[in-house]
Parts: sequence; C-alpha cells; structure tokens
Amino acid sequence: MSRLNVAMLLTLMVTLFASCSETDDGDTEYQNWESRNNEYFENIYQQAKASIDAGDTSWLIIKSWSKVNGLKVYTYGRELGGSHTDCIVAHVVSQREGEEHDEIQELSLETSLYPSPLYSDTVRVHYRGRLIPSASYSDGKQFDSSWQGTYDTSSMVPAKMSISSMIDGFTTALMSMHVGDRWEIYIPWQLGYGSSSSSSSIPNYSVLRFDITLHSFCKPGTPMPPFK
Repeated sequence: MSRLNVAMLLTLMVTLFASCSETDDGDTEYQNWESRNNEYFENIYQQAKASIDAGDTSWLIIKSWSKVNGLKVYTYGRELGGSHTDCIVAHVVSQREGEEHDEIQELSLETSLYPSPLYSDTVRVHYRGRLIPSASYSDGKQFDSSWQGTYDTSSMVPAKMSISSMIDGFTTALMSMHVGDRWEIYIPWQLGYGSSSSSSSIPNYSVLRFDITLHSFCKPGTPMPPFK
C-alpha cells in the first residue's frame, strides 16, 4: 500500500472515530453538564422565589441545615443570606391533612404542632431521584427509587434510613417535612454529590430532583413504627 493510501486510510479512521465519539452517550448526554446544572437550579430558584413573593405557598426555599443560620425558610421580604446554592427548593405536592402552609413558613422544630424529624432520627420515606432533563431523558434520568411503577402508597414499601447518613440537601428536606408530606425537591450539586461524585449513576455537578414522601420517623432508641 502506498504512503498516500496509508495516509488516506488513517485520515478516514480518525474521522470515523471522531464521529463515533460525538454520538457517544457519555460525551453528549452530559456535555457542559456543570453550566447546564447551574443554570437549571438558578432558574428553579428564581421561579420559586417569584412564586413565594406572589403569595404561592406551594413553593419553599430552605437554607441547608449545615450552613450558618441554616434550616430557615425564605419568606417575602426576608432574605436568607449566603448563596442560592446554600438552599434547596421544594414544591409541596401534598401535605398532612389539616396542616396549613403558614406553619411550614414559620418553621419551628421545637414548638410545631406537627413536629419534623431531627438530625439524629431515623425515618421511613418513599423517594424517587432523577437528574435534570437531558438529550435521552426528557424527564431526567432516574438514578434511584424506593418503589417500582406508579406512585401508590397502599402498595409501596417505604425505605428506612438514618437522616444523618444522607446528603445535605436530602437531610435538609427531611428535617423540614412533617409525616404525610409529599414534596418535590431540587438540590444543587453543592448540597448533593458535589464536583467529584462517588456514585457511578450520578455525574459530577448534578442537580438532584427527588419526589419524597415522609411516612414516619422515630427518635434514637425508640422502635420504628410499623409501616402498615
């Protein structure tokens, strides 16, 4: 084979390799992932803030329990301080029957009529986690779930977990919820798995979206109530 033919063959191989690389899921699915996730969370934060300022009580912005003056809820005219990524955003899907959103807005773990779990407690929760929407997953790739199929609490078995073992954003949500609440939460990557995720199913810089229902919780040394 002449040198010219060899050169042409090498050029063709490089072109084909580059073409395959560009369509490879690992290269395109998460391209510009950090900037896309930053933009996604900022948009959902601003959407929630505007809704709250307009009087919509189905949205919550909660400062992480791990931050200075943490576990505080944003209300109109009262800024939380720090960065937006010190907070999670929650959309209340449903809540404990008879509970008013005002009680959540004026969160007080010690005096609330409907107490929330503490950091040292154990909980039972239904949850489903997704990434932000991407090329192959219009609703975001699911990376974990405590149930299969459709959401039906009559047949679902809640997962049992220690609050202190969870990522900051998940812990913040649980410590703000009441039994029976179902929330959709949005966790910035700074309160999730960060810039160097240890999970094979969650890329670095991933905003995490969870559908969470708090089923029950118990204090240290106290037996967990049966889930049915």
